[in-house]
Amino acid sequence: MPITADFHLHTAHSADSQAPMESMIESAIAKGLTHMCITEHMDPDFPPSQDIPNADFWVVNTDAYLYDLICCREKYASQISISFGIELGLQPSIAKKLAAYAKSYDFDFIIGSTHVADDMDPYHCSFFEGRTEEEGYRSYFQTTVDNIKSFSNFDVYGHLDYVVRYGPNMDRDYSYEKYKDLFDQMLMLLLEKEKGIEINTGGLRKGLREANPCMDVLKRYRQLGGEIITVGSDAHKPEQVAEHFHRAADMLLECGFQYYTIYQNRTPEFLRL
Repeated sequence: MPITADFHLHTAHSADSQAPMESMIESAIAKGLTHMCITEHMDPDFPPSQDIPNADFWVVNTDAYLYDLICCREKYASQISISFGIELGLQPSIAKKLAAYAKSYDFDFIIGSTHVADDMDPYHCSFFEGRTEEEGYRSYFQTTVDNIKSFSNFDVYGHLDYVVRYGPNMDRDYSYEKYKDLFDQMLMLLLEKEKGIEINTGGLRKGLREANPCMDVLKRYRQLGGEIITVGSDAHKPEQVAEHFHRAADMLLECGFQYYTIYQNRTPEFLRL
Protein backbone atom coordinates (compact mmCIF):
# COMPACT_ATOMS: atom_id res chain seq x y z
CA MET A 1 0.00 0.00 0.00
CA PRO A 2 1.53 3.37 -1.02
CA ILE A 3 0.17 5.15 2.07
CA THR A 4 1.03 3.54 5.40
CA ALA A 5 -0.06 6.24 7.86
CA ASP A 6 -3.62 7.06 8.92
CA PHE A 7 -3.77 10.45 10.66
CA HIS A 8 -7.49 10.86 11.38
CA LEU A 9 -8.96 8.19 13.66
CA HIS A 10 -11.52 8.06 16.47
CA THR A 11 -12.01 5.55 19.26
CA ALA A 12 -14.50 5.13 22.09
CA HIS A 13 -13.01 8.22 23.71
CA SER A 14 -14.92 10.18 21.06
CA ALA A 15 -18.66 10.48 21.57
CA ASP A 16 -19.51 9.06 18.14
CA SER A 17 -17.39 5.89 18.33
CA GLN A 18 -17.67 2.69 20.35
CA ALA A 19 -14.41 1.18 19.12
CA PRO A 20 -11.82 0.21 21.75
CA MET A 21 -8.47 1.79 21.00
CA GLU A 22 -6.80 -1.61 20.82
CA SER A 23 -9.17 -2.77 18.10
CA MET A 24 -8.36 0.28 15.97
CA ILE A 25 -4.64 -0.28 16.43
CA GLU A 26 -4.82 -3.99 15.64
CA SER A 27 -6.78 -3.20 12.48
CA ALA A 28 -4.09 -0.71 11.43
CA ILE A 29 -1.36 -3.28 12.01
CA ALA A 30 -3.28 -5.95 10.09
CA LYS A 31 -3.59 -3.55 7.14
CA GLY A 32 0.14 -2.90 7.04
CA LEU A 33 0.25 0.61 8.50
CA THR A 34 3.50 1.78 10.07
CA HIS A 35 2.12 5.00 11.62
CA MET A 36 -1.24 6.11 12.98
CA CYS A 37 -2.52 9.07 14.91
CA ILE A 38 -5.58 8.96 17.15
CA THR A 39 -7.44 12.28 16.81
CA GLU A 40 -10.33 12.28 19.26
CA HIS A 41 -13.05 14.90 18.99
CA MET A 42 -12.76 18.04 21.11
CA ASP A 43 -15.71 20.34 20.37
CA PRO A 44 -16.50 22.44 23.46
CA ASP A 45 -19.56 24.69 23.56
CA PHE A 46 -21.28 22.62 20.90
CA PRO A 47 -24.72 24.07 20.11
CA PRO A 48 -27.39 22.00 21.89
CA SER A 49 -29.96 20.23 19.75
CA GLN A 50 -32.83 17.81 20.25
CA ASP A 51 -30.43 14.92 19.67
CA ILE A 52 -27.56 16.40 21.72
CA PRO A 53 -28.91 18.57 24.58
CA ASN A 54 -25.56 18.58 26.42
CA ALA A 55 -23.12 21.25 25.20
CA ASP A 56 -20.22 19.10 26.50
CA PHE A 57 -21.26 16.02 24.52
CA TRP A 58 -18.19 16.34 22.25
CA VAL A 59 -15.69 17.14 25.00
CA VAL A 60 -13.14 14.36 25.39
CA ASN A 61 -11.76 13.27 28.76
CA THR A 62 -8.22 13.96 27.63
CA ASP A 63 -6.49 12.46 30.66
CA ALA A 64 -8.33 9.14 30.25
CA TYR A 65 -7.65 9.21 26.51
CA LEU A 66 -3.94 9.89 27.01
CA TYR A 67 -3.61 7.13 29.62
CA ASP A 68 -5.17 4.62 27.23
CA LEU A 69 -2.91 5.79 24.41
CA ILE A 70 0.27 5.53 26.50
CA CYS A 71 -0.64 1.97 27.49
CA CYS A 72 -1.33 1.02 23.87
CA ARG A 73 1.79 2.78 22.62
CA GLU A 74 3.86 0.65 25.00
CA LYS A 75 2.03 -2.57 24.14
CA TYR A 76 2.36 -2.15 20.36
CA ALA A 77 5.69 -0.30 20.26
CA SER A 78 7.39 -2.95 18.12
CA GLN A 79 4.56 -3.05 15.57
CA ILE A 80 3.39 0.50 14.87
CA SER A 81 4.10 4.14 15.79
CA ILE A 82 1.09 5.71 17.54
CA SER A 83 0.84 9.50 17.75
CA PHE A 84 -1.19 11.56 20.22
CA GLY A 85 -3.57 13.80 18.31
CA ILE A 86 -6.77 15.77 18.67
CA GLU A 87 -9.41 17.11 16.31
CA LEU A 88 -10.48 20.56 17.49
CA GLY A 89 -13.92 21.76 16.47
CA LEU A 90 -13.23 25.42 15.79
CA GLN A 91 -15.55 28.34 16.45
CA PRO A 92 -14.34 31.96 16.61
CA SER A 93 -16.15 32.47 19.91
CA ILE A 94 -14.05 29.81 21.68
CA ALA A 95 -10.67 30.54 20.07
CA LYS A 96 -9.04 31.52 23.38
CA LYS A 97 -10.42 28.46 25.15
CA LEU A 98 -9.11 26.16 22.42
CA ALA A 99 -5.72 27.89 22.40
CA ALA A 100 -5.33 27.26 26.12
CA TYR A 101 -6.39 23.63 25.71
CA ALA A 102 -4.00 23.01 22.80
CA LYS A 103 -1.09 24.24 24.93
CA SER A 104 -2.03 22.12 27.94
CA TYR A 105 -1.00 18.78 26.44
CA ASP A 106 2.00 17.65 24.41
CA PHE A 107 0.08 16.71 21.29
CA ASP A 108 1.93 15.28 18.32
CA PHE A 109 -0.67 16.54 15.89
CA ILE A 110 -3.72 18.83 15.86
CA ILE A 111 -6.46 18.91 13.25
CA GLY A 112 -8.61 22.03 13.03
CA SER A 113 -12.11 21.34 11.72
CA THR A 114 -15.40 23.11 11.12
CA HIS A 115 -18.28 21.12 12.57
CA VAL A 116 -20.53 24.07 13.36
CA ALA A 117 -21.81 26.90 11.18
CA ASP A 118 -24.71 29.21 12.08
CA ASP A 119 -24.90 27.40 15.44
CA MET A 120 -25.71 24.12 13.70
CA ASP A 121 -23.90 20.99 12.58
CA PRO A 122 -24.49 20.36 8.83
CA TYR A 123 -24.89 16.71 9.79
CA HIS A 124 -28.44 17.60 10.81
CA CYS A 125 -30.91 18.22 7.99
CA SER A 126 -32.17 21.32 9.83
CA PHE A 127 -28.98 23.07 8.68
CA PHE A 128 -30.44 23.33 5.17
CA GLU A 129 -34.00 24.22 6.17
CA GLY A 130 -35.15 27.58 4.81
CA ARG A 131 -32.24 28.06 2.41
CA THR A 132 -30.83 26.59 -0.75
CA GLU A 133 -28.06 24.05 -0.80
CA GLU A 134 -25.69 26.66 -2.22
CA GLU A 135 -26.54 29.09 0.57
CA GLY A 136 -25.83 26.36 3.14
CA TYR A 137 -22.52 25.48 1.53
CA ARG A 138 -21.47 29.12 1.30
CA SER A 139 -22.32 29.72 4.93
CA TYR A 140 -20.22 26.72 5.96
CA PHE A 141 -17.25 27.76 3.81
CA GLN A 142 -17.39 31.35 5.09
CA THR A 143 -17.38 29.99 8.64
CA THR A 144 -14.25 28.01 7.81
CA VAL A 145 -12.57 31.18 6.53
CA ASP A 146 -13.51 32.90 9.80
CA ASN A 147 -12.19 29.96 11.84
CA ILE A 148 -8.81 30.03 10.09
CA LYS A 149 -8.56 33.78 10.69
CA SER A 150 -9.35 33.43 14.38
CA PHE A 151 -7.21 30.42 15.36
CA SER A 152 -3.69 29.23 14.55
CA ASN A 153 -2.69 26.42 16.91
CA PHE A 154 -3.35 23.52 14.56
CA ASP A 155 -1.28 21.66 11.98
CA VAL A 156 -3.72 20.85 9.19
CA TYR A 157 -7.31 21.76 8.44
CA GLY A 158 -9.60 18.75 8.26
CA HIS A 159 -12.13 17.81 5.55
CA LEU A 160 -12.42 21.33 4.11
CA ASP A 161 -15.71 20.53 2.37
CA TYR A 162 -17.24 18.39 5.13
CA VAL A 163 -20.61 20.07 4.55
CA VAL A 164 -20.95 18.38 1.15
CA ARG A 165 -21.30 14.99 2.83
CA TYR A 166 -24.69 16.09 4.18
CA GLY A 167 -26.10 18.38 1.49
CA PRO A 168 -29.49 17.50 0.01
CA ASN A 169 -27.76 16.59 -3.26
CA MET A 170 -24.31 15.99 -1.78
CA ASP A 171 -21.75 16.63 -4.54
CA ARG A 172 -24.06 16.40 -7.56
CA ASP A 173 -24.06 20.17 -8.18
CA TYR A 174 -20.91 20.96 -6.22
CA SER A 175 -17.53 22.04 -7.57
CA TYR A 176 -14.47 24.02 -6.56
CA GLU A 177 -15.22 26.58 -9.30
CA LYS A 178 -18.64 27.31 -7.84
CA TYR A 179 -17.09 28.29 -4.50
CA LYS A 180 -13.66 29.35 -5.73
CA ASP A 181 -13.82 32.74 -4.01
CA LEU A 182 -14.14 31.12 -0.58
CA PHE A 183 -11.81 28.18 -1.15
CA ASP A 184 -9.05 30.48 -2.37
CA GLN A 185 -9.42 32.57 0.79
CA MET A 186 -9.11 29.42 2.91
CA LEU A 187 -6.07 28.11 1.06
CA MET A 188 -4.23 31.43 1.00
CA LEU A 189 -4.81 31.91 4.73
CA LEU A 190 -3.56 28.39 5.46
CA LEU A 191 -0.44 28.93 3.39
CA GLU A 192 0.24 32.27 5.06
CA LYS A 193 0.04 30.51 8.44
CA GLU A 194 2.18 27.62 7.16
CA LYS A 195 -0.61 25.12 7.80
CA GLY A 196 -1.53 22.08 5.76
CA ILE A 197 -4.70 20.28 4.80
CA GLU A 198 -5.77 16.67 4.83
CA ILE A 199 -7.26 14.35 2.26
CA ASN A 200 -10.05 12.64 4.17
CA THR A 201 -11.43 9.43 2.67
CA GLY A 202 -14.48 9.49 4.92
CA GLY A 203 -16.33 11.31 2.15
CA LEU A 204 -15.97 8.27 -0.11
CA ARG A 205 -17.47 6.14 2.63
CA LYS A 206 -20.41 8.56 2.76
CA GLY A 207 -21.03 8.14 -0.97
CA LEU A 208 -19.22 11.13 -2.47
CA ARG A 209 -17.52 10.75 -5.84
CA GLU A 210 -14.27 12.10 -4.41
CA ALA A 211 -12.62 12.48 -1.04
CA ASN A 212 -12.82 15.58 1.17
CA PRO A 213 -11.85 17.99 -0.16
CA CYS A 214 -12.57 17.35 -3.83
CA MET A 215 -9.69 16.95 -6.26
CA ASP A 216 -9.94 20.44 -7.72
CA VAL A 217 -9.40 21.91 -4.24
CA LEU A 218 -6.39 19.62 -3.78
CA LYS A 219 -5.03 20.70 -7.18
CA ARG A 220 -5.50 24.36 -6.32
CA TYR A 221 -3.71 23.93 -2.99
CA ARG A 222 -0.79 22.28 -4.78
CA GLN A 223 -0.83 24.96 -7.50
CA LEU A 224 -0.52 27.65 -4.82
CA GLY A 225 2.55 25.91 -3.41
CA GLY A 226 0.94 23.77 -0.73
CA GLU A 227 2.95 20.72 0.25
CA ILE A 228 1.73 19.65 3.70
CA ILE A 229 -1.02 17.07 3.31
CA THR A 230 -1.95 14.29 5.72
CA VAL A 231 -4.12 11.31 4.90
CA GLY A 232 -6.97 10.28 7.17
CA SER A 233 -9.78 7.75 6.97
CA ASP A 234 -11.89 9.48 9.64
CA ALA A 235 -12.48 5.95 10.89
CA HIS A 236 -14.80 5.34 13.82
CA LYS A 237 -14.75 1.55 13.45
CA PRO A 238 -11.84 -0.87 12.99
CA GLU A 239 -12.92 -1.92 9.52
CA GLN A 240 -12.79 1.70 8.37
CA VAL A 241 -9.09 2.21 9.17
CA ALA A 242 -7.10 3.12 6.02
CA GLU A 243 -10.26 2.72 3.94
CA HIS A 244 -9.88 3.87 0.30
CA PHE A 245 -6.18 4.69 0.76
CA HIS A 246 -5.27 3.29 -2.65
CA ARG A 247 -7.70 5.79 -4.19
CA ALA A 248 -6.29 8.56 -2.02
CA ALA A 249 -2.79 7.82 -3.30
CA ASP A 250 -3.98 7.95 -6.90
CA MET A 251 -5.77 11.26 -6.25
CA LEU A 252 -2.72 12.82 -4.64
CA LEU A 253 -0.44 11.78 -7.48
CA GLU A 254 -2.90 13.11 -10.04
CA CYS A 255 -3.00 16.41 -8.17
CA GLY A 256 0.78 16.75 -8.32
CA PHE A 257 1.82 15.52 -4.86
CA GLN A 258 4.87 13.27 -4.55
CA TYR A 259 4.77 13.08 -0.75
CA TYR A 260 2.29 12.90 2.09
CA THR A 261 2.87 14.08 5.66
CA ILE A 262 2.99 12.61 9.14
CA TYR A 263 3.62 14.44 12.43
CA GLN A 264 5.58 13.79 15.58
CA ASN A 265 5.91 16.47 18.28
CA ARG A 266 4.02 18.89 16.00
CA THR A 267 6.82 18.51 13.41
CA PRO A 268 6.01 17.40 9.84
CA GLU A 269 7.84 14.56 8.12
CA PHE A 270 7.34 13.86 4.43
CA LEU A 271 6.91 10.30 3.14
CA ARG A 272 7.11 9.47 -0.55
CA LEU A 273 3.96 8.14 -2.18
